[in-house]
Amino acid sequence: MTEQDHQEEAAIVTEQTEMPFAIVQGTAVTELPKDLYIPPDALEVFLAESFAGPLDLLLYLIKRQNLNILDIPIADITHQYVEYVEAMADLRLDLAGEYLVMAAMLAEIKSRMLLPRPVAEHDDEEDPRAELVRRLQEYERYKQAAEDIDILPRVGRDVFPVDVESPDLKIVRQPPQIDMKDVLSAFRDVLQRASMYKKHHIPLEPLSVRERMSRVLSAISVDQFTDFSELFTPDEGRGGVVVTLLAILELLRQSMLELVQTEAYGPIHIKAVAKVSS
Repeated sequence: MTEQDHQEEAAIVTEQTEMPFAIVQGTAVTELPKDLYIPPDALEVFLAESFAGPLDLLLYLIKRQNLNILDIPIADITHQYVEYVEAMADLRLDLAGEYLVMAAMLAEIKSRMLLPRPVAEHDDEEDPRAELVRRLQEYERYKQAAEDIDILPRVGRDVFPVDVESPDLKIVRQPPQIDMKDVLSAFRDVLQRASMYKKHHIPLEPLSVRERMSRVLSAISVDQFTDFSELFTPDEGRGGVVVTLLAILELLRQSMLELVQTEAYGPIHIKAVAKVSS
């Protein structure tokens, strides 16, 4: 393999390993444009403590040195606070007005504590740090409460609700398949239950003793006797025979018939009793 072949192979390897630093509209860019101007402060990365305000910074400085919040060494805290503010200015951070106000307040408290006070006023005059201590304690309570709330499960961070759309199901109810044997079995059960409610009904006989008495009187006469058996109609059955007998007995009781038998076990004859005219 010649030297020219080695150079071409090295160029291919270099071309393959080179990665574009940007892709603009789908085109890989491997070289910076010559007319591109990048300001010196276009990108600046720094790591620093992030505080929500001047009270948060003071509380951090006190806890870092394990100081008693009720007995704050104003001189040391003021010195550290001013150093932090100067560091933020060196990093070109926008200082809020509250940080500068707190620095001025610390300087005022420090100056008030350095001024000599009469002995008689030591007991009556309030500690210059009292207001600052009260604000720090109140801020610490609110900060702790915020941290306790922050560790609670939060929707979208710790807990994710499930939202599932129910499928559009079209339920088609098929009619039940019924066999004729099942229908006949159910009908048999109904008949058995109906038979349990069956009542004994005695139909009324279409026979009347009063009407049969009239028929007997019309069949006999006063002048001649009529055979007893001729008054009965066997076609009417047992009921008709019984009603005829009851009618004859009722007429005998009312003395409207005369019953005659010439010999023992002989035929019986009947005739009507003549009415006695008054």
